[in-house]
Amino acid sequence: MSEHHVRVKDWFPPGHVRTPFFLRGKTGVIERELGAFENPEQRAYRQKPDMRKLVRVRFTMVEVWGEDAETPTDTLDAEIYEHWLEPVNAT
Repeated sequence: MSEHHVRVKDWFPPGHVRTPFFLRGKTGVIERELGAFENPEQRAYRQKPDMRKLVRVRFTMVEVWGEDAETPTDTLDAEIYEHWLEPVNAT
């Protein structure tokens, strides 16, 4: 199974968002797809929510915290909606 590398978009929209600030602009690997759910960013404003794919993305600590990461090879998994992700070519 090939890995799907993605980058969290470096957006800073106003209002209610469900993507952690510290992960924006970071690159990870899709660990698994979780299915489609109502977009919570729209629900927060009582809008009719679109269905969005939710995926679990795995990041290394060195990617998240840089060279100061206590254990660089440890990982962090975050569930992020697809509209926050963009594909990245693995190097």
